[in-house]
Amino acid sequence: MKAFTRQLWGKWINQILKPTLTEAELNARLNEARQHLPIPVFWMLGKAQSGKTSIIRALTGSSLAEIGNGFQACTRSAGFYEYPDHLTAFVRFLDTRGLAETDYDPTDDIGWCEQQAHLLIVVVKAMDHQQDCVINAVKKIRKKHPDWPVIVAQTTLHEGYPSREMEHIIPYPFNHPPFGAAVPSDLARSLLKQRELFDDLGDHFVPLDFTVEEDAYKPLDYGIDNLWHSIEQAFPLGLLALFRQSEQRHLLNDDYAKKAHPHIISFAIAAGLAAAIPVPSASLATTVAVQAKLFHSIASIYGLTLTVKSVTEVCSAAGIGALAGIGGRELTKLLPIYGQTAALGVAGIYTATVTYALGQVFCLYFAGTLRGHAFSTRMLRALYREEFKRGGVVLSNSLERI
Repeated sequence: MKAFTRQLWGKWINQILKPTLTEAELNARLNEARQHLPIPVFWMLGKAQSGKTSIIRALTGSSLAEIGNGFQACTRSAGFYEYPDHLTAFVRFLDTRGLAETDYDPTDDIGWCEQQAHLLIVVVKAMDHQQDCVINAVKKIRKKHPDWPVIVAQTTLHEGYPSREMEHIIPYPFNHPPFGAAVPSDLARSLLKQRELFDDLGDHFVPLDFTVEEDAYKPLDYGIDNLWHSIEQAFPLGLLALFRQSEQRHLLNDDYAKKAHPHIISFAIAAGLAAAIPVPSASLATTVAVQAKLFHSIASIYGLTLTVKSVTEVCSAAGIGALAGIGGRELTKLLPIYGQTAALGVAGIYTATVTYALGQVFCLYFAGTLRGHAFSTRMLRALYREEFKRGGVVLSNSLERI
């Protein structure tokens, strides 16, 4: 048995270092498997320059340049931004051309977009009351989709500050209207008037001010936690946990780990799909190839190369057995207590969780490598167990929708 286990272990390491699937084959299989995972679509609706792109930037942590380059046209005047990328996206943002633009009739675009979206985020500048075109559009959408959650984001609060020297009010004062005395009177009146304009149309109202460094306002993403709270209330899928990296370990809170985090999430979900869905594309080879893609990507982010040593040390320290948990997928299918559907759910979540935890351990391992710091087997194993527990919670909502 030990010899057989070593043989499987060596085979898995070889496939991680030299995947049997080509890039094109893996992409094709991932695209097929993704059709089984409903990807939530956030529809950003508002006038031009209202702050739609800034909201996407703040939610995803991506730069404005990345977002601008990432939009893919889906109609003549609308586009999808898939996060973290088109191949492994676990959320999509749908942005339409700014309403009220000259010679633009949004009827066709709105008709198409409303067939795609799950959550509507209406974006209005806090001091702009010329919102007839937006209100009319939302009324039509609301009439067709009365059960849709609608969040009204009131942006660019600083335009309502009495002077350039005024700073954001801390703590955030906008949760309970009519707000506190610290909120400038003109701004307060404007925000409340907009609530009247969107009466019976918006479920949540969130004043925001998302800026860039040059604007010199701190924090740059003022109100982001309140927006996330509204999203989680309106659309409870646990997306905040997917977007945000754990803040428990300072060694992982570096720029490399932040860049790697969305890829860990997306590839973990992809590995879970490959393990869970009984279609030809979702084979054992696909699952291992997805894990290989993730581990190589993390190494590349840190400017390092994946080696037999690094794979062996990380995975052995994790103590996860021969095939990094994929054997667990086969075991669930052999247990009579599970029906086929239950086994598929266990398989997907288990494999996704293993992949997620391994990704986090690789980040710590490579961070230590860059700093010349060696981690003990005990430390890596403790991190793996911690991230395995967290990953199960973080990923279960996504994979249970399969």
